[in-house]
Amino acid sequence: MEYFTVKFIHVLGVVLFLGNIIVSALWKTQADKTGNPVIIAFACRLVNMTDLAFTALGGALITIGGVGLFHATGIAISDAPHLTIGISLFGMAAMLWVTGLVPLQIYMSKIASRTAQAGDQTMPPAYEKCRKLWNVIGLIAVILPLATLYFMIYR
Repeated sequence: MEYFTVKFIHVLGVVLFLGNIIVSALWKTQADKTGNPVIIAFACRLVNMTDLAFTALGGALITIGGVGLFHATGIAISDAPHLTIGISLFGMAAMLWVTGLVPLQIYMSKIASRTAQAGDQTMPPAYEKCRKLWNVIGLIAVILPLATLYFMIYR
């Protein structure tokens, strides 16, 4: 019973985590394409909210479930190099998210909100610069968990 419970927690975390990072990237990219500061500000605010609600929660569930799976199965990490690789990739994605994406998202949200409140019709150059950096870091932060998923499934 313990194995199935922690596996459920782990898989639920993966679904929340991967689902949110992919959908959030899509929302924000589509909002940015409009060039409309009001829509962009709304999308930025939603990305920040859903990251806290789903990406952080998903990451926590992945970690809790993963540790639980180690205990439930008795697998030693030294006996499973694919797990070491997967955990390392997941850790790198988490560091990118915490140190790169979240601060950028908060800053971009502030820029977009101020622009929309001022009634400006175009986003300032500072936002565009951040958007390009967010896209690059975000792409890496999506590829790493997908690679993690690969290593966790295909030993």
